Amino acid sequence: MSSLHAIDPAWAWVLAGFVLMGGELLLPGVFLVWLGLAAFVTGLVETAFDLPWQAQLPLFAVLSVIAVTLSTRLNRGHVPLLNRGAHGLIGRDIVLDTAIVEGSGRARVDDTLWRVSGPDLPAGTRVRVTGVEGTVLTVAAVS
Repeated sequence: MSSLHAIDPAWAWVLAGFVLMGGELLLPGVFLVWLGLAAFVTGLVETAFDLPWQAQLPLFAVLSVIAVTLSTRLNRGHVPLLNRGAHGLIGRDIVLDTAIVEGSGRARVDDTLWRVSGPDLPAGTRVRVTGVEGTVLTVAAVS
């Protein structure tokens, strides 16, 4: 007859950490990975110090807050390159498809024709995207 053994609390925390980090694959964002890391570290601390559960839960909570706070501060001001839309074109050099006349013209960027605004320039002029206003690229001549 086999006896049932309770899972070691340290392994439970490590397993919870892996489950939370794995959950990051299913859910968008980068949040569960920090909770998973906190659970993983809680498991390592439990292994080293054999803490009672009354100490493990607050430790996990504190480590979670620290991990999420640090990740938020590290990512502050960081704009992902994906899904930036037209703002991702700022700084890029392009060629005018049609002349800019009275401040308005068109330029092809890859496979898309964009409206552009800037100083009057002939078609074929190389310009640099300096800004975006709605769906209109602001451009300046490249010197």
